[in-house]
Amino acid sequence: MRTLFVGDVHGCAQELAELVTRARPDRVVLVGDLFTKGPDPVGVWRVIQHVGAEAVLGNHDALVLSAWPSDHPAVAALKASAPYVRGWLASRPLFIQEPGLIVVHAGVHPMRGVPGTTRNMALNMRRWPDDRDPDNPFWYDAGWRGPETVVFGHDARRKRVRREVDGRPVAIGLDSGCVYGGELSGWIREEDRLIVVPARKVWREPGGGRRQAT
Repeated sequence: MRTLFVGDVHGCAQELAELVTRARPDRVVLVGDLFTKGPDPVGVWRVIQHVGAEAVLGNHDALVLSAWPSDHPAVAALKASAPYVRGWLASRPLFIQEPGLIVVHAGVHPMRGVPGTTRNMALNMRRWPDDRDPDNPFWYDAGWRGPETVVFGHDARRKRVRREVDGRPVAIGLDSGCVYGGELSGWIREEDRLIVVPARKVWREPGGGRRQAT
């Protein structure tokens, strides 16, 4: 068994397809934020269908659901070509939990784990107890010691993150900013190995709008 965990895709279908091709996984698990910001939300859905990917809900996935009646660009593309995505996305859990493993989009309560994690934390948390003070520690540095390994995304500014306790990985962050011209990162659990695919281009400027095609 080879399980590939993938960071925030954000509509980067070509990079996702290349990562899957290179990893040759038996199972694909996405950490959320699947369709928005990038160039090809429908292409991402096709890859998801092709490989039977699992996913947790991300904050931008929640926005897609709330914006479904609107003219949001990603929503409009999905409504036109893959309207059944809505039901699939609405059924995505906040967590995937297995022995020794937690998958979540943003993070877990650093002392209480999943039982203490609110929906807002699971979707949006970076620092602990909140992001208001830039001197607050990141949640994974605020007391999280496992024993489960938390695989998460949501923080392209930090790129890849790995924290260990007594030689055990207890937090692995995979959002390496593909949509901003960074990389799409994957982690193969059984081999404890990273696979990285560079972005084809800068699809969206950080903090700004979509970059014009050239």
